[in-house]
Amino acid sequence: MYKTKLFPVLIKKLDQLEGTDIPENRKKVLQPLIDFIQQQKNSGEAIKLNFICTHNSRRSQLAQVWAQAISAHFGIKTECFSGGTEETVFFKNAVETLRETGFIIKSGSGENPHFQVFYSEEAEPLVCYSKVYDAPENPTENFAAVMTCSHADENCPFIPGSKARIPLDYKDPKQFDDTPLAMEKYEERSDQIASEMIYVFQHIK
Repeated sequence: MYKTKLFPVLIKKLDQLEGTDIPENRKKVLQPLIDFIQQQKNSGEAIKLNFICTHNSRRSQLAQVWAQAISAHFGIKTECFSGGTEETVFFKNAVETLRETGFIIKSGSGENPHFQVFYSEEAEPLVCYSKVYDAPENPTENFAAVMTCSHADENCPFIPGSKARIPLDYKDPKQFDDTPLAMEKYEERSDQIASEMIYVFQHIK
């Protein structure tokens, strides 16, 4: 098991979040994701997670980035993707939250820019931008469709090619955009997602 060495500031952040108390109701929500990852690992099959939300702009992007970095940190080879029911843009507040947390992010240009998100000197960056869940670069079979918002969960009753469908349903920080609480709420959601991904991958044997 090869563990990827994350940037020191990210390791410090994970150390802070490892002590987060995960409520019992959330542990039950996360258990199917733990089960899927463990089953794939036990059978020697690739672990592919596609985090899906309506716009692929906030929660699904945060989840993809954190799951990729945290799985690498624990030495569990995982391929993380994200997508939406429609294409918009990787929203600036979500990007900035990850940047302030310690990810190195190189921005692209255009209406829907591609961002290179670095979490380690030992790994290739994630290329993050808003796309639909069945975009060409996303997996087409043998993956878990991880629904990060209730709207996508309700409006996508079937994800073609998925081996498992796992609803996590995170609250949307979008409602705080253009308010003094915006960055605080984005950090709060980012920390929740990160702490839950820590819990998930800590339980993989």
